[in-house]
Amino acid sequence: MTMKIKEAADLAGVSVRTLHHYDEIGLLCPSRTTESGYRLYTNEDLEMLQQILFFKELGFPLKKIKEILNDPLFDHIEALQLHRKALLEKRRRLDQMIVTVEKTIQHKEGEVHMSNKEKFEGFDFSQNPYEQEARERWGDQAVDQSTRKLAKMSKQEQNEWSADMNAIYVSLAALRHHSPASEEAQSAIKEWFIFLNKMGNYSLDAFKGLGQMYVDDERFTKNIDQFGEGLATFMRDAMAVYADNNK
Repeated sequence: MTMKIKEAADLAGVSVRTLHHYDEIGLLCPSRTTESGYRLYTNEDLEMLQQILFFKELGFPLKKIKEILNDPLFDHIEALQLHRKALLEKRRRLDQMIVTVEKTIQHKEGEVHMSNKEKFEGFDFSQNPYEQEARERWGDQAVDQSTRKLAKMSKQEQNEWSADMNAIYVSLAALRHHSPASEEAQSAIKEWFIFLNKMGNYSLDAFKGLGQMYVDDERFTKNIDQFGEGLATFMRDAMAVYADNNK
């Protein structure tokens, strides 16, 4: 059984343009074409498309997905099992976030008391959902170093690492109405720079670029500003000052 490109796109929930792009970069080339040049996708092609979309959901860039799928040792079943584990973990974290949101609503309405610790239950930055953007902007080295170090940590160490990260966010949020160039702000943002470099190898330029992405990408902004409105912008400005002053 084969499908034309429009049928395959509709089935997978992607655009025809996306499938054209995958073909152009050699990520997913349809196995067959008609005499008139129309692309035809086989069941095997659709299985490959499913794998691509799973990897995209987990934040892998297309270049990396292509490398993985072209590896002669790639095991489809093993990959699906890993996808399942990752998605279940993602669902667990989302479920916890929903509980935190519901409890926060009740707290705001005066129905329950919520401790400061409970307000941040479910927040977990140990797995960066924007790994794709980081890899595309600055290459794999810093991100891969962070991933390897995190993978070697025990669950307790990962929790401590996440708690340290959240503590820095809270500290910076308390300073967000100060000048980003102030001594207090620069001291706090230095802690952030040191913290990031414990896990990876971020240059001053990469550090400055990361701060800009906190504002350019609304998903970053939304997550960071949960610690205090305007924090993402404050961090961007403080990171830029720190990078420029320490070159």
